[in-house]
Amino acid sequence: MKKILKLIIALLLLPTAFFVVVETGGAFVNVLKDFQVAVGLLAGAVLYCVIHFGGYKFEKMYVWGHEATHAVVAMLCGFRVHSITVNDDSGNVKMDRTNAAVVLAPYCVPLYAILTGFLYLGLDLFLDASQYRAVFVFVVGFFMAFHFVQTFQTLWEVDQPDLTMAGGRIFSSVIIVLCNAAVLVLVLKLLFPQRVQLLEMGRSVITSTCQAWGMVWQVFWSWVATKTA
Repeated sequence: MKKILKLIIALLLLPTAFFVVVETGGAFVNVLKDFQVAVGLLAGAVLYCVIHFGGYKFEKMYVWGHEATHAVVAMLCGFRVHSITVNDDSGNVKMDRTNAAVVLAPYCVPLYAILTGFLYLGLDLFLDASQYRAVFVFVVGFFMAFHFVQTFQTLWEVDQPDLTMAGGRIFSSVIIVLCNAAVLVLVLKLLFPQRVQLLEMGRSVITSTCQAWGMVWQVFWSWVATKTA
């Protein structure tokens, strides 16, 4: 019953996920209009891809971040974390309970990119961090590529039981796409507060989602009318 309910939730969230991705893409393009920013982000992302596909997979670093994210979200949910085990290419978190948020957290949260964003924000409290923005942008590009490449390989190249535990592949995929897009926007907002307008983006997503469901509703009732005529 829970899986059916989560499937329904996933289908209901599909339009929202789509429009969040569209708005995120728009924000990303707006940020990249600054040539220096574009070079920094892309250079960081390309460097990671070259190193990763060149043979060094950052496996232990990914496992550490993966298991730490499980543990942090579990504690935020009020669950008790008993232990964290990290090996070279695998890990495990023992906790008293779990839920979909805990299970999917590592695939939704680019931990190292977020930590970089908060480090930039914290540094800006004590001095003008804008003079170091190019470095932080490069590092964010590196870690965003790290997150997306590692997440893709973990989910699609391996039979990942986390998706089943969370509520099924469809539900998990929709949540992962939605959360990744939203988190990317927040990271960009931290680094470029003037270029990313969250309120406008939120209004656009809500309006577009309502319009999409309005169209679906009209099509549905037209079909019903045709069948009952």
